[in-house]
Amino acid sequence: MTSIKEQAAISRLLSFLQEWDKAGKVKRSHILDSFIEINQGKTAPELEQEFSQGASLFLVRLTTWLRIIYMTGSCLEKLLRSINIFLSAVSSNRYLIEFLEVGGVLTLLEILGLENVKEEDKKESVKLLQVIANSGRKFKELICESYGVRSIAEFLAKSKSEETQEEVQVLLDSLVHGNPKYQNQVYKGLIALLPCASPKAQQLSLQTLRTAQSVVGTIHPSIVDCVLKVLGTMHLEVQYEAIELIKDLLGYDVRWPLLQGLVALLTPPAKETSKLQRKILTDASVLQLTGHLPVFLQQAAAAKAIGVLARRDLAVAEEMLHLHVVHRLMTAMGNMDHSNSQRLASLALQFFVQTFPLVEEHVHQAMGEELYQLFASNAENLYLKMDSIQADILASNKVNIPKALRLCGVSGSNLNLILGPDDPDHLGCVADFERQDDESQE
Repeated sequence: MTSIKEQAAISRLLSFLQEWDKAGKVKRSHILDSFIEINQGKTAPELEQEFSQGASLFLVRLTTWLRIIYMTGSCLEKLLRSINIFLSAVSSNRYLIEFLEVGGVLTLLEILGLENVKEEDKKESVKLLQVIANSGRKFKELICESYGVRSIAEFLAKSKSEETQEEVQVLLDSLVHGNPKYQNQVYKGLIALLPCASPKAQQLSLQTLRTAQSVVGTIHPSIVDCVLKVLGTMHLEVQYEAIELIKDLLGYDVRWPLLQGLVALLTPPAKETSKLQRKILTDASVLQLTGHLPVFLQQAAAAKAIGVLARRDLAVAEEMLHLHVVHRLMTAMGNMDHSNSQRLASLALQFFVQTFPLVEEHVHQAMGEELYQLFASNAENLYLKMDSIQADILASNKVNIPKALRLCGVSGSNLNLILGPDDPDHLGCVADFERQDDESQE
């Protein structure tokens, strides 16, 4: 026999449920407002007490209505927030299972791809997915098995709200941890995001990739090209994250191709630079970007990255000498069409000149006395004082490759470890090393 108090509580619950069942959209919206205000932050036992041990009866009504109206977007934000109160409550595993059993994950993922749904609604959907992912490994696997990584990554790339994109980053970070079965899938999804058009998505993807890389351990071969291409961005915050990721990647087995790629960016292909056409800006308030600009942005960013990496680790600086970095930095310094390339290449070259005496000797010889004095006195602003003839001198001179390699104690027998057999300078270097080795023996 139930007590009078229990009967009264059950009666109130039935009355509330009947009110919900009969209510229209406006009335239901008011009910949700009241529910959110009263129950925010309550535990599962407290919710059961509020609903006379029948909280699941209201949750099933919420999930049913969600499946009916989610494509229209009506009251969607309030509805998702109400469901979140149930799923995020302490000891809410029962509610979570009930929500998943009716296809809750698929519904939330589908909301992310709907064009007519507001950004705020999608953000609430992401928050619910965070709650589910944080509930344990099997729930992370369920999201991934539902093609969740693709849906979430595509939404991150298309979202126009930085606040929402940051919530997506939290979700992806959760999915990469404690999810050994699908962590590689998340890792690849993050790499696939790097070429997207959204600078904020690129920035967040690069940040999360640093964490994901340490979790996954192994390197995906496409990451080198993707990260190097990101250096063509106009956004300094993206460039910063790319360089930070490059620092981490040097600790893996892509160190050499990564350094090769960075040094190669200092000298853009001739077919790209030949497209250069000087244009007069008709409107000073509008920046008109020409097709070659990303190439020069990459060049400047590569010079910056080379300077950062060389100062950080002398061993890296020595490895870059093997890759003709001094000659290529001088070539970048001669780029009269992009002053930032000149400035950053000058600063990077200044480090090599100050650190390696033989490099200083060669650069001095290659530049000539007047240009070298300009460089030595103010490398950062050299481009302001340099004329076109001096720029051509920089772009046309080459470093003595064998001499620079010998600086690092490299013998001819070890050259194959540095330059591959297909390197255009390989045969010349080998011949020069053999000659110098013979002379030293004599």
